[in-house]
Amino acid sequence: MLEKTLVLKVEPDAPNREVIRLAARIIRKGGLVAFPTETVYGLGADALNPKAVSALFKAKKRPRDNPPIVHVGCISDVYNLAREVPSKAEKLMEIFWPGPLTLIFKRSSNVPDVTVAGLDTIAVRMPKHNVALALIMESGCPIAAPSANLAGKPSPTTAEHVLEDLYGRIDAVLDAGPTHVGVESTVLDLTVTPPQILRPGGTPYEALREVLGEVELHPAALAEKELTISKARSPGLKHRHYAPKAEMVVVEGELSAVTEKIKELAEDYRRKGFKVGVLATRETFASYSADVVKSLGSRSNLAEIARNLFKALREFDSEGVGIIVAEGIPAEGLGLAVMNRLRKASSYRIVKASS
Repeated sequence: MLEKTLVLKVEPDAPNREVIRLAARIIRKGGLVAFPTETVYGLGADALNPKAVSALFKAKKRPRDNPPIVHVGCISDVYNLAREVPSKAEKLMEIFWPGPLTLIFKRSSNVPDVTVAGLDTIAVRMPKHNVALALIMESGCPIAAPSANLAGKPSPTTAEHVLEDLYGRIDAVLDAGPTHVGVESTVLDLTVTPPQILRPGGTPYEALREVLGEVELHPAALAEKELTISKARSPGLKHRHYAPKAEMVVVEGELSAVTEKIKELAEDYRRKGFKVGVLATRETFASYSADVVKSLGSRSNLAEIARNLFKALREFDSEGVGIIVAEGIPAEGLGLAVMNRLRKASSYRIVKASS
């Protein structure tokens, strides 16, 4: 354990050069720096330094078979990390980078085994955040950066969330306020035909299909139960993720039926002595009378719901809720990513409500 973790405040739009230089020096020396991206906060290490990446796994208590995403500061960096860059990738990078889209390539021999969890593929993205890009450019190396939390917990969307999990385990955090997207990047595997979404995220499936024509969704992206996956080509595929301390149930179906079912379940759990939390939306918030009720935002604004998801799950933990009953939302656009996270966070405890 380190004595402390440096908290470096920085403006999100115009980060102070001296602060970025200090953080970049830590990265170059093999240290660990948490930093904001547009999706969630990432925990960064020099992707080409095996010792630094090993330290990253240890700090997060992350399973060694769960490869981190490698973040780059410009498109040309990809050619050093990937053995081949198909024309589809070039098209996608031109349209969606910087942004919440991770692409899976065949890895080059420049990349240490530990950085790709021993796989022959590598996951790469270019974040859309001035602080992240400044740090990568100043560090002069690609940065391996999974989310900056303890493995399995809800991803951090503020520096405070990072410090809750990792204070004393990492060298520094660049605090630039809350992130904008709130769910992680979409991961698209370009080593298979047709390209396959391994994890839905901040770039919707519909937008990728518009550019590529044919895009498949990996069964894990839509799963309603635990799947057995031997080798994870992407974070978010194999291990329990995004989970609060409380038990969790997701109720899916038509909205009026979902609302009635949640009321019934909440009352049932309260009778059994649980402190009950309900994860609602603005339209239904007033319908519930559980111990703690939180709204993710309007069902007509999926970006707002995505942005608030992990924050709400962490707040339930801090309020000592024993069980969370969550509303499902339509699995389209960003809703697909939100439902993927909710189902995983609940360990696939899904109740189908019918009217």
